[in-house]
Amino acid sequence: MGIVYIILSGICFLIVNFFVKTLGPGQSNILTDHLNLQKYPAHELVLARSIVSFAMSYVIIRRKKLPVYGVNKKWLLIRGLAGTAALTIFFYTMHYLPLAVALTIQYLAPIFTIIFAMILLKERIRWIQWPFIAMAFGGTLLLVIRNPNGDTDLAGLSPLWLGAGMIAAVLSGVAYVAIMKLKPTDEPITIVMYFPMIAIPFMILLCLWQFTVPQGIEWLFLLIIGVFTQLAQITMTRALHSGNAATIVPFQYLGAIYGFLVGYFIFLESLSNTLIVGMVLVLFGVVVNSILRQKS
Repeated sequence: MGIVYIILSGICFLIVNFFVKTLGPGQSNILTDHLNLQKYPAHELVLARSIVSFAMSYVIIRRKKLPVYGVNKKWLLIRGLAGTAALTIFFYTMHYLPLAVALTIQYLAPIFTIIFAMILLKERIRWIQWPFIAMAFGGTLLLVIRNPNGDTDLAGLSPLWLGAGMIAAVLSGVAYVAIMKLKPTDEPITIVMYFPMIAIPFMILLCLWQFTVPQGIEWLFLLIIGVFTQLAQITMTRALHSGNAATIVPFQYLGAIYGFLVGYFIFLESLSNTLIVGMVLVLFGVVVNSILRQKS
């Protein structure tokens, strides 16, 4: 059942990512052309996601009679701030990078989690993990290589948005370490709720600068982003509680394959051979590291 849950989680995240990219200022697809959808800034999509997630989490917390503000407020705040910044930047990268690439860069987060856990939580990194860490980072270099002779087979993606994706992955790593730190003191639903509780006021401020008033079916799409994010988190949690983590972890990265298929067939994103090799190196390095970490 753990593998089933992790696959369901990936499908839920795929639905979220599809609508985030569809409603963003990047490439159009059949849906945007047919329905004449408006374009939304990333922070407004984060706000919509956060409002739905907060409402659902708050109801659960009240029913369980848990403390709304949690116990370890310092690390809850760190988790909320890091998670908010990471998700906002990640949504922007999905608007300006091919979907599969944006997802692959975000999958570097577990690598940064390992490094931060070593520094902050004194976790030990086995020597065999370091070559795969280097492989993952080496793969990202292939994503930005530009041939001065104009060879179109090389990736040549924007260093700006790849760099932004790396920052999002670093911040996600901080958020994951915070979650590990909070495990002995706070309920999972409290940890989940702190993200939207921190995100909502910040996103409202950004919406004062740039905001698109939703029209018609766009309200439904914004609701889908929030609901399926919550479903993705629930199914992922159940997956990790239902079986051996080392067995389940590789299936977590099927999202990159989903992203490639959706990007290619719906958003008409073409990926060069060099870019695909870089993505494979990143994913292989991350997956092996995750398995080794779970088995250590």
